[in-house]
Amino acid sequence: MTGRILIVDDVATNRIVMKVKLAAARYDVVPAATGEDALEIARAGGIDIIIMDMMMPGLTGAETCAQLRADPATATIPVILVTASDDTEARMEGLSAGADDFLTKPVDEIALLARVRSLLRTREEERDYEARGGALLEMTDDVDAVPGFAESARQASFEARGKPAPMEGRIALIAGADAGWLPVQRDRLRPLFRDEVAVISRDAALALDMSSVPDLFLIDADLGARNAGLRLMSELRSRHATRHAAFIVLLPAGDSERAATALDLGASDVSYHPFPVDEIAMRIRTQLARKKRADRMRDTLETGLRLAVIDPLTGLHNRRYGLHHLDRVAVRCRAQGIRAGVILMDIDHFKRVNDTHGHPAGDCVLARVAQVLADNLRTEDLVARIGGEEFLAVLPDADLDQVRTVAERLRTQVAALRIPTPCGQTLSVTLSLGIAMLEDREDAAPHALNVVDRALYAAKDAGRNRVALAEEA
Repeated sequence: MTGRILIVDDVATNRIVMKVKLAAARYDVVPAATGEDALEIARAGGIDIIIMDMMMPGLTGAETCAQLRADPATATIPVILVTASDDTEARMEGLSAGADDFLTKPVDEIALLARVRSLLRTREEERDYEARGGALLEMTDDVDAVPGFAESARQASFEARGKPAPMEGRIALIAGADAGWLPVQRDRLRPLFRDEVAVISRDAALALDMSSVPDLFLIDADLGARNAGLRLMSELRSRHATRHAAFIVLLPAGDSERAATALDLGASDVSYHPFPVDEIAMRIRTQLARKKRADRMRDTLETGLRLAVIDPLTGLHNRRYGLHHLDRVAVRCRAQGIRAGVILMDIDHFKRVNDTHGHPAGDCVLARVAQVLADNLRTEDLVARIGGEEFLAVLPDADLDQVRTVAERLRTQVAALRIPTPCGQTLSVTLSLGIAMLEDREDAAPHALNVVDRALYAAKDAGRNRVALAEEA
């Protein structure tokens, strides 16, 4: 089975019909007769999508959806509401409660399965991020991260005054030159958004970079030619700058077959002409909030990955990354027949700094020394903090004379430092450095570390504040 779907309908026949359609596509279907049952099943976990009738005794579909969104355990489960008629008021009620989409009875099987596939892809992406960075996501969780719904106290404040809060997010409208609706709908949407709502051309969309990309594109499926908008969306989805934007595709009324195509091509949502501004604004709100959560998950995961390889005090790479990088350079040297140098450095008498001036002063020394080391190496070089006061530099494409010159420069620059401490004093420190070259051997990296470690101790034994070659060890 590729997804577990909860079907909620008080009419048994409707549940059976829906189950047959979904089971034929190899989905696992769980039935429920009431909104109360749906809440209990959803909170137990394991549900990927909920498809729910709008009108039910007890809790209606919209009321059930609102309760799902209010519970962190169920807030991100996609919800599709089903209505017996194309009732604009009912659609707005459901969308306001946080529903992802509406389907009208009799449910079009093509539209249903396409929407299910689209929502499952989104759900799976979220789970993937959560699996890789769940702990970090929990630490940075906040109320605005829940997709598609209220913007907490600020939203409630506006609603209390009888008007919706302006939504955050840059919107780009793209349609053919003959689209008479475009300027009218743009002007109607602008008051609903805090950020820009702009009309742009196809060429302008393709020329966007990371600094100017909108959060959401509203694209007409036919930009002067049939399916030109769908092709444009596919192109934007493939580009680095625009691939994470949300996309809503506008189609002629009743065009469910192309709606399915749009969703399968990567559209976040679809809507139909003529579209009420209030409804499209609500759909935009849902997609912007979902994008905000996805962006946050990506950023959190990237931050976590950086934290895993960065020393927080100095901003240099840490031991794990430094040794891994040394292994990679050693492999490249053997494969390409190039040379690389290794420098191991230790701050002389660092324990004396901590004992005399305190650990905050020691932290200042470490941070300033690290900055000097980074500033005096090439972009292709790497320096890592691999111990308390010990640093490792890897210099690819360098011979022994170049490595020795760099090591002497680092020693001189650190010795010239005058480091202010939190207690108002000024400290100076020196470095002892050992240098070695990566050799053409299977264990090049660990061998180089062993040799350069002996060289470092040779520098210390010779009086510190000096560079020792591996051959001298």
